[in-house]
Amino acid sequence: MLGALLDYAHDHELVAEPGFAPKLVRWALVCDADGRFLEVLDLAAEGSRGRTFKRCPELSQPEMKRGGSGCRHFLVDSADVVALLADGEPDAKLLAKHSYFTGLLRQAAAVLPELAGVAGTLDDPVQLAAIREGLRAGKAKPTDRVTFSLLGISPTYPVDSEAWHDWWRHFRRSLSPSSPGEREKAGAGEQGLARCLVTGELVEPVPTHPKIAGLSDVGGLSMGDVLASYKQEAFCSYGLVQSANAAVSEAAASGYRAALNHLIQHNGRRLAATKIVFWYKRDLEPADDLLEMLLGPGHEEGIAEQRARKLLAAIEAGERPDLLDNHYYALTLSGASGRVMVHDWTEGSFEDLVRNVNRWFKDLEIVRTDGSGTARAPRPYTLLASLVRELNEKTRNELAAIETGLWRAALRSTTRLPGAAIPKALARIRVDALDPKRPLSPARMGLLKAFLIRWQEGDCAMDPYLNENHPDPAYHCGRLMAMLAALQYRALGDVGAGVVQRYYASASATPALVLGRLMRTAQFHLDKLDRGLARWHEGRIADVWGRIRTAVPPTLDLEGQTVFALGYYQQIAADRSHTRPNAAAGETPEITSDDQETVS
Repeated sequence: MLGALLDYAHDHELVAEPGFAPKLVRWALVCDADGRFLEVLDLAAEGSRGRTFKRCPELSQPEMKRGGSGCRHFLVDSADVVALLADGEPDAKLLAKHSYFTGLLRQAAAVLPELAGVAGTLDDPVQLAAIREGLRAGKAKPTDRVTFSLLGISPTYPVDSEAWHDWWRHFRRSLSPSSPGEREKAGAGEQGLARCLVTGELVEPVPTHPKIAGLSDVGGLSMGDVLASYKQEAFCSYGLVQSANAAVSEAAASGYRAALNHLIQHNGRRLAATKIVFWYKRDLEPADDLLEMLLGPGHEEGIAEQRARKLLAAIEAGERPDLLDNHYYALTLSGASGRVMVHDWTEGSFEDLVRNVNRWFKDLEIVRTDGSGTARAPRPYTLLASLVRELNEKTRNELAAIETGLWRAALRSTTRLPGAAIPKALARIRVDALDPKRPLSPARMGLLKAFLIRWQEGDCAMDPYLNENHPDPAYHCGRLMAMLAALQYRALGDVGAGVVQRYYASASATPALVLGRLMRTAQFHLDKLDRGLARWHEGRIADVWGRIRTAVPPTLDLEGQTVFALGYYQQIAADRSHTRPNAAAGETPEITSDDQETVS
């Protein structure tokens, strides 16, 4: 995984040199060539949060500690440090940081003389007050990043100049542990060298791994999270200290950090409680990017299924040889207590991805509630939303493990669906059954169908449409429940709490106890219908009983309740599809669409 990330950083020419990193900057302090302040410039263009400077100076946390009191970054820092922008009077710590920042500018003036004027401006109370006034007028926050723009100087932004790079490298070396004892304490161990997990080379391990940004919406910290952390002794072994337990060179750590930050920003898609980042060995055209179609918020449901089907046909026909040697990579991440949690790592050929996604959609395929064809293939977010009443922060966290399992099953055709998803789906069906006006969710039913296909060995006889020859009595018990509900509505009309509302939950768990009682009640309903319609309902019910025979299950386990629910749903869809032509022809249907709304 780390090797693939390092390759991504190199292939996309991301800044991976230690001590440098891209940073998003919101404000620029415009000064003249002598460093005198002129105005505050908002770098946030329409629809953006600022301007990204690709090569900004950066210090790690250990380096900042070794830098002493107030140690800060160079050229780019927060508004409170640069301009003392604070709610009240700046405290001693903030003043120390501001002093350190201006001190770095004066030191770097040896290679960029213009910075001496900027440092003088930041130390001038009058000009500093003007800067704060300009920032407040633009509604800047103390945490917003700030840099400088110098008129008449090329490049305009000193941070874009290469003149300070060598000076900065020398400054960072002054912050490195010098003595063997200090290096051992920092994590290199007694020998000082270890085998890098990424490159396999013998290296001096980086004392602490760099922080990954962009996971604050899935449990991470706004300041970033660490992929490998060994603060507690319980995580250490063989006498190794800190990151020597997962030895990675400073260059490799900077590389995978640059790749992850770039991927999270550009190819990161949040589902519920996790964020999925993905990429390809060779970049694809948007029309071929299956993972973006699956996860991207701008794509409608069914788009990924259609494109996957076309891509598979093109690959099998030999029309797309350019896709055969491509590979995909996908990471599922979240944050927890300052650490990056890796929930899943998947990689494989693009051809396998297309085949597996096609298989996933085939397993999910289910008839629409009205019986008019199959429902559009749901996106992963829709599947997760079908398991809860409302997808909010609380329920998102509850779905974290299920989310990872569903995503893994979508990318691997032999992977079973997470069993924890099924009780939630069945519970939602029981809740929906209490409300006659609430339609059944095809996404939820498709999920149950895919669960059975992946969990049962061999042919589970679960088709998208009604299967009157299904071998499982539980399936026909569900069908019978739908028929009895339709019969009641035909005989009595809307009675409020009908058969489904009162008995679905118990019938789906203990059909032998409930269905016999409902059959006795059904006779009274048949007596209220005219003879022809009564015989039609009676014939349907008798046919289903003939398939159940004497094998009514006394109880149903999780799998049996799933089969019951699918029989119930597919019977409703089949009945609705049969009533449609009659209604269009102006005839009186045996079971109306309204009847079935009551059942659902």
